[in-house]
Amino acid sequence: MKDLIRLRTSLKEEIEIVLNAQCKMEAEASQKYLAMASWLDRNGFEKAGEYLYAQAEEERTHFLKIFKYINEVGGTAITPTLEEVAQEYISIKQVFEMALQGEIAVTNSINRIIAKCREVNDYATESFMMWFVKEQREEEKNARRALELFELIEVESATGKFVLDKEIAKIGSEE
Repeated sequence: MKDLIRLRTSLKEEIEIVLNAQCKMEAEASQKYLAMASWLDRNGFEKAGEYLYAQAEEERTHFLKIFKYINEVGGTAITPTLEEVAQEYISIKQVFEMALQGEIAVTNSINRIIAKCREVNDYATESFMMWFVKEQREEEKNARRALELFELIEVESATGKFVLDKEIAKIGSEE
């Protein structure tokens, strides 16, 4: 039966596998951002929490975009089983350090998918994934900006924390 299914799509099995893995990574990123947003909310960083709630939704959108693409081109999108994510963090800075590391991991994964597409001459999927390349450049820039704010704002004071909370909420909106 699997051979018959492959006759109905130009999507190569190895590309379908890496796209499904990317779906899982995007869904996990959404869950992580949701947990981070909740922690920020509980710890008085309301605006930064709102920013990460929006990031969680954005990652979910990325997941769905890839998931639907797999089905659209005749593949089989697999609903991922997600692992537990951390619910507690040491500090707001740790939250944003983890966010940056997560974005870098996603960028590296997308780059591997592009390389695989080129290896097997899947130009349609490569073209589709180029949107994510541009998106990741923006995501990493925004995550780095959040960490830069820790260097620019004295965050040990209550006023500093208040200013930091407000400034993080503005990231990405200036564009």
